[in-house]
Amino acid sequence: MSFYTFAKMEVSFYKYQGTGNDFVMIDNRISRFPKEDIEFVKKLCDRRFGIGADGLILLEEHPSLDFRMIYYNADGNLSSMCGNGGRCIVKFAKQLGVIGDLAKFEAVDGIHEATVVDDRVLLRMTDVKNIIVSENHTFLDTGSPHHVELVEDLKNFNVKINGASIRHTTYGTEGANVNFVENNGEGVFSVRTYERGVEDETLSCGTGVTAVALSLFETKNVTSNTVTLETLGGMLTVRFDHDNGVYKNIYLEGPATFVYKGTWI
Repeated sequence: MSFYTFAKMEVSFYKYQGTGNDFVMIDNRISRFPKEDIEFVKKLCDRRFGIGADGLILLEEHPSLDFRMIYYNADGNLSSMCGNGGRCIVKFAKQLGVIGDLAKFEAVDGIHEATVVDDRVLLRMTDVKNIIVSENHTFLDTGSPHHVELVEDLKNFNVKINGASIRHTTYGTEGANVNFVENNGEGVFSVRTYERGVEDETLSCGTGVTAVALSLFETKNVTSNTVTLETLGGMLTVRFDHDNGVYKNIYLEGPATFVYKGTWI
């Protein structure tokens, strides 16, 4: 199906956000969406000429699980795992009647399980086996690659300029997401994240706060296996087990909210 043909059809979409990380959701169980059309995805995510979102997510049929999640960054390209997007698609699947309060689905990084509790979603992330600890930062993959760095005066820190510099100069063409972290005291850490693909700071990043929580534990900045993270878009909680150097049973918990439904004509 060509872009022109698809663009002339009325396409239902749903807008969701998870702590300010927002997504265009499309029910693609009948496989009508032009998945190779990067420019169309980019246009839908554009905040001036489209719907506006940090990313676009397709919900598709899966032969044995509840559904499959296909995630695009705002630049129109297929991307790695998105934790807040994963929580939001679970709520979307419940709204569509695909699931009840429990879900098991496939994303680009493997199989995920999730539970819906009122307005919150607890999403099980993939295990993490390798955290690279450097002098002033850590690097790990929580479904997406993440740089984690402790800074001072995070409120006034230029996340976009510093994040873009690290994303491109340190991690090359493929890049990485960059998280800047500050201890607020009382066991709460503030996180601000520059996301590749969006190429800007987002209000929240689910795989990012997961990376931050594990990094803080790995570097002994926290001793608890339950870490509360404050993003610009709200609070998230990460819980995990640590066994023989491997982080298992990692859960990302926070709100996932339906914003509105619309039609692209």
